[in-house]
Amino acid sequence: MAKSLSTTATQVCAVTTPTEAEQFLDVPARVYGNDPNWVPPLRSSIAKQFKPENPFFQYGRLQQFIAISPGSNEAIGRIVAAVNDRLIEREARQVGLFGYFECINDFDVAQALLQSACQWLREQGMTVVRGPIDLSTHNNCLFLVDGFDSPPMVMMPYNPPYYPQFMEQAGWAKAKDAYSYALPLGAGLPSEFEKGYRIACKSGVTFRPVHTQGEAFEQDVTNMYYLFTKLFANNYSSTPRTLEEFREEAKDLQTLVDPDVFPIAEYEGEMVGFFMSLPDYNIPLKHVNGKLNWLGILKFLWFRRQIDQGRVLVICAVPELRRKMVPLALVYLGMQGCLKKGKPYKRSELGYVYEDNMASRKVVEASGAQICKTYRIYEKSLV
Repeated sequence: MAKSLSTTATQVCAVTTPTEAEQFLDVPARVYGNDPNWVPPLRSSIAKQFKPENPFFQYGRLQQFIAISPGSNEAIGRIVAAVNDRLIEREARQVGLFGYFECINDFDVAQALLQSACQWLREQGMTVVRGPIDLSTHNNCLFLVDGFDSPPMVMMPYNPPYYPQFMEQAGWAKAKDAYSYALPLGAGLPSEFEKGYRIACKSGVTFRPVHTQGEAFEQDVTNMYYLFTKLFANNYSSTPRTLEEFREEAKDLQTLVDPDVFPIAEYEGEMVGFFMSLPDYNIPLKHVNGKLNWLGILKFLWFRRQIDQGRVLVICAVPELRRKMVPLALVYLGMQGCLKKGKPYKRSELGYVYEDNMASRKVVEASGAQICKTYRIYEKSLV
């Protein structure tokens, strides 16, 4: 049983009731209410992650906490401590996670939340804690540490500047940084990208848009799953999803994909790479206030017409075919899709890319993209 931790002004308690679960979901609006760059997350999507049917509970466990202001009995902070047994097995050490962290600008509140999470993880036998990671790096993770001057793109984290300051003040150490790159689309790509595309075609590699309907969509998702799982098996702090988990995530994005900016590479009848990008749906989501009820859906459909940028999530190609210039070809085709007549895209963001992933950074930086945001994951010993 998780214990409550109290300070002179704040009580941190484990979430155990429906009322407390609602308070947990209320915290971001209190923290970001006056922040023009904040995009409210879909409330139902966050709530769903704590339901028993979440596949995470097949291989992990968690505890939600909220910090309560004694004067108003309102939640002024939140955190989740989690144990992902897949990650422990992969890393062969007792590493726990914290995530879903949100807090008002009060270090004592932040420290109380972090201490509560750490204490729960100690009780679970963990010796190291890492975060922010919302159960898995396939979900939301990382704190923004540089680049607070613009809203986050779709499926990217955002937080107040004081979060990393609190982490350092509380004695947490940097574990790893990651970058996002900005790429204006008007200037075009250096000539080597088109040259790479021609070399790939001459080498027998073929390219097509991703399928978004029916059995062809299902097959593309399955092929992407196996390719992604193989190529990113050693990604930092990552564990493989099941095919069913991957399919469920793909279904959530199915209607949001623009096939013109999502090329697939094939060689001898097999998928060998893909360029996964999405229009920046944070632009309409900013207007729905975290709720896709009938009014929220109408607002989403109305404001999606303002989308003029996109995010590249993954550039993926089997190593054996990199000599055939598949990564350069995929970037070339993805960017050509952005520039097709009638497309609204004026800029793109590529990322995130971990600081030590030099192979990916080399391709991204060759395009002329510049680092625009820096993110960080922290660690701390529990012994």
